[in-house]
This record gives sequence, structure tokens and C-alpha cells, in this order.
Amino acid sequence: MRLNGKVAIITGAANGMGAAKAKLFAKEGAKVVATDVDEENLSSIVTDIVADGGEAVAIKQDVTSEKEWKTIVNKTIELYGKLDILVNNAGVAVNKTMADMEMDEWNSVMDVNLNGCILGMKYCIPEMQKTGSGSIINVSSIGGIVGMAGSSPYTAAKGALRALSKSAAVEYAKDKIRVNSVHPGIIETPMTASTMEAAMPYYKTHTQLPYMGEPNDIAYGVLFLASDESKFMTGAELVIDGGWTAL
Repeated sequence: MRLNGKVAIITGAANGMGAAKAKLFAKEGAKVVATDVDEENLSSIVTDIVADGGEAVAIKQDVTSEKEWKTIVNKTIELYGKLDILVNNAGVAVNKTMADMEMDEWNSVMDVNLNGCILGMKYCIPEMQKTGSGSIINVSSIGGIVGMAGSSPYTAAKGALRALSKSAAVEYAKDKIRVNSVHPGIIETPMTASTMEAAMPYYKTHTQLPYMGEPNDIAYGVLFLASDESKFMTGAELVIDGGWTAL
């Protein structure tokens, strides 16, 4: 029960890493507000959590909507009276080179992967200030640390999120609000499934461990940052990549 009594908002919780985090957080005692645009799968994840004895609610959310962020935070306070943890997990990717992509594709990726996180922090931080502490985990990527061909908007957004996390950590440390970023390597999720098979030789060349990551490999790292076990960590980067960035 590493999160016993804590209240957490997790975005992008309908599939992949987000679903794994929602299930693990609930198992560890958190009250989970799970959000996603995929209402059907999100409802199924929350049904599973409740069936396993956890506490969670599913709320449809477009993280790029300021109005919907206000609704999510207000609903969380209405249900549970406080907010302790925000996991900015929602993300999208466009697998195109810079010359081939359209600007609306660029803007869409930046809106979800960066601006959605900014909005989450903007509306969650005031509630954490009322509580007197908080933990924000921004899910970046190894693409926010090293270059990756064919995904320029994604790496740009994740790199900006990495820097933003450090600035927010410094800005709100006085309020006992910790902000850290997590940098997954190649994890098999619905978002990566379409390119996984074709790109596997490339992934295996860069990943030093002889296997790829799974959603729970990231979920346990995020759990650590959400818990009081990491109470002296802020502005840090937790890289979970099978050794990709070791070289």
C-alpha cells in the first residue's frame, strides 16, 4: 500500500502504460481518477480495478482542452476532497520526417504531448498547494534526451517536457510539490504496435538488454516517484530504457 490514502489523476489511462499505472496505483492504495479520450477502453480498465478491490473513476478527457482540465480537477476535489499526484501520461506520435509532415500534424503532437501537460500542471498545482505537498510525474521519453529519426514533433515535445519539468520543480519546491520526468525506452503499447515489427532490428541494436520493455516496467518507476519513497527527488530524470541511452 505504497500510495495508501493518496488521490491521483492519470491521463491516457485507457491503454498501454497508462492502464498499467492506473491498475498499479489502485493496487497500492491510491484513489485513481483515470482519464482518456478512449471512453470504452477506459471504462473497461476502471471496471477491472474496481473488481480487484481498488477505487477508481473513469472520466473522458481531451488533455488539450483547458475547459476539460478544469472539469477533471473540480470533479476530483468533489469526489475525494484533495489531489496528491498527477501523472501526465497521455501522448501521441507522428512517424514522419520533418520535410514530409504537415504543420497540423506537428501542432497536434505538441498540443497533446506538451501543452496538455502544461494545462494539467496549471490546474493541479493550486490544489496541491492547498494540500501542502504533491508529486507530478511527466512522462517524457528517451526521445527527449537523444535524437530519433522520423519523429521530430514527438522528440521536440518530449524534450521540452523534460526541461519544463525541471523549471516546475524549482518553481514549486517551496510548496513541497515535486516534479520529475520519466523517460521510457521502447515499450510495446497500442501506440507503438503499428511500427514495432518493422523497426525491431533498429530497436534491438540500440537496446542493450536482450528484451524489450513492458508497460509495468514503466509503471513501477512512476509508482516510486509518486510515493513518499522518493520524497527527496525533484527535477530528476528517471530513465527506464533497457540501456538505450547508456552509449
